[in-house]
Amino acid sequence: MTDWIRVAAKSEVAEGTCKGVRVGEKEVALYHLEGGEFCATDNVCSHEYALLTDGWMENGCVECPLHAAQFDIRTGKALSAPADEDLAVYPVKIDGDDIFVQLSI
Repeated sequence: MTDWIRVAAKSEVAEGTCKGVRVGEKEVALYHLEGGEFCATDNVCSHEYALLTDGWMENGCVECPLHAAQFDIRTGKALSAPADEDLAVYPVKIDGDDIFVQLSI
């Protein structure tokens, strides 16, 4: 089933930061990029279990806190070793102050 699921308020994710949310059994990372864009990816590194929201976010990339693998926030593409598997990315829509993501659960 694929539905739009409210996961946070815009006011909960300051520009230039990220926030982890749980949707069913899935860990999702919400990113508020400079310029106001919101993105969502898996929050778990594809290399080894670590929450990406515990890492560092800069210039549209997130770096895993465990082994420094980097991912493009917009596309989920793995940009550096040791990660060689991309992250899933999820559509995001904004309605007023509400952030929704669309994913299969």
